[in-house]
Amino acid sequence: MKNNYEVILGEQLRDLRVRQNISQQVLAERACIALNAVKNLEAGNGSTVSSLLQVLHTLGKESWIQTLAPTVSISPMQMLKQKPKRQRASKPKPKVKAKTNSKGKVNRNV
Repeated sequence: MKNNYEVILGEQLRDLRVRQNISQQVLAERACIALNAVKNLEAGNGSTVSSLLQVLHTLGKESWIQTLAPTVSISPMQMLKQKPKRQRASKPKPKVKAKTNSKGKVNRNV
């Protein structure tokens, strides 16, 4: 059973090869893979990852691999660990006015 992505990839590889005016036989020879591997890739029948990499390298499209597996700079777990603790604003403390009693002493229980 053909996978839709394999078919799309095969069409793109075929278009790229044709634009570079290279036959399947020449591509197979330059990539050091079997002719049937090239035919299977272009038909969307799949092939080995090694064959795909060889074809991409031969066609000058190694950059396609980066789109399949982009470099991860930081994991989500590391981001959570590095996140600073949340600071909350505190309510302002009420100001206590010192009152004196009739004897002149400061009453602190106000």
